[in-house]
Amino acid sequence: MQIVADVGGIPGKDCRGFCKYCYFRKVKPIEPLGCKDCSPGKIGCPQCSEGVTETKNEFKMPFFVVNEVQTTLMMTNPNDKDLKVNISGGGDVSCYPHLEELTGTLHQFDIPMHLGYTSGKGIDDSEIANRLINQGVDEVTFTLFSSNPKLRSEWMKDPNPEESLKAARIFAESTDLHAATVIIPGVNDGDILHKTCADLESWGAKALILMRFANTTNEGLILGNEPIVEDITSNTVDEFRKLVEDINKEYNIRVTGTPVCDPETGAPFALASSENEIYLQFIQKITGEATIITSKIAAPYIEEIFNKLDTNDVNVVATNKDIACLITKEDLEELDLSDVKKTAIIPGRAFVHQNDAEKILSADGIDRVVGRGPEKLSVDGEMSGTLTEENVIERELELFRDLVEAINFFGMKRI
Repeated sequence: MQIVADVGGIPGKDCRGFCKYCYFRKVKPIEPLGCKDCSPGKIGCPQCSEGVTETKNEFKMPFFVVNEVQTTLMMTNPNDKDLKVNISGGGDVSCYPHLEELTGTLHQFDIPMHLGYTSGKGIDDSEIANRLINQGVDEVTFTLFSSNPKLRSEWMKDPNPEESLKAARIFAESTDLHAATVIIPGVNDGDILHKTCADLESWGAKALILMRFANTTNEGLILGNEPIVEDITSNTVDEFRKLVEDINKEYNIRVTGTPVCDPETGAPFALASSENEIYLQFIQKITGEATIITSKIAAPYIEEIFNKLDTNDVNVVATNKDIACLITKEDLEELDLSDVKKTAIIPGRAFVHQNDAEKILSADGIDRVVGRGPEKLSVDGEMSGTLTEENVIERELELFRDLVEAINFFGMKRI
């Protein structure tokens, strides 16, 4: 169990400037998108306006962060041997000006710490890594991009790439280092990626997360900022899957990919595998009738699972969006409503207001019921790298049971 110590911070401002490939670069002012947290009569709330752009959360003073952690500890079991404090925020943790003060104070709780996503761009002296380790940091998620300092300087705007890479090596030698690399075709893939992987392996890194670059709206840019980088075409999903599988075979580190794939656990959607079909018996009977609206990456997996559940009352419709939780009302407007049953289930975290969803999905004159499914249906490579295959299957069973429950509730058959 990890307790989040949110230090705040704003992308681009509290990270020494945007990386060239950053999801938040070129963000334009947007109207509220709408989401499940909005009030019924109003489109817009903190979650789907400034929350999605992460523009309002300045770095917090350390005593505020410590107080929040203490409050959370009071509501949990502080003697849990698996308990860990995850220091993270909207900015770059390595740029947090009170990082050593914070870790020094949290160290008094005798609970190990995880430095959540950091690019290391705030590291001017690699010795900070040793000091943080001495204060209880035993896990680090580090956006490496490449072990080539010139590439880090050019693409990440890292002012001291040699020092940040030295720090990454120190973390790899003494903690569980989960390196992360956004793959930019023609930039940090190919031989350069293999050199990065070889370096990580020699340093003793725990894992590597390969991340597919998003450069278009359909790939996940919903903040009016496409393309982030001109003249770059992202890997196709199949190309990216093969890259993850090939790197996993060649190097002795735990390799996962997001949005696909985890060669070790079968995530996402391990239940779609024929080898795991036996576990589907633990999903309750489907008594409702509905259409599941999802992303084009998730759709084939979900369809395969429901085919194995032997029902003719559920169909799956894919939007043009690659990631289901980034579906917006524009994606729903593009659907052929003749494919949608009288009940539709949309992703729990989709950025669509309930009123918009009902209006759009009833535009053909059929008054449809629109329900929301679980916030997730599987785990991606950012999470599955710390899990076993059994963990993933257990989690997916729980989520698909929640989905079937939604289908049975919203899609109840009228007699």
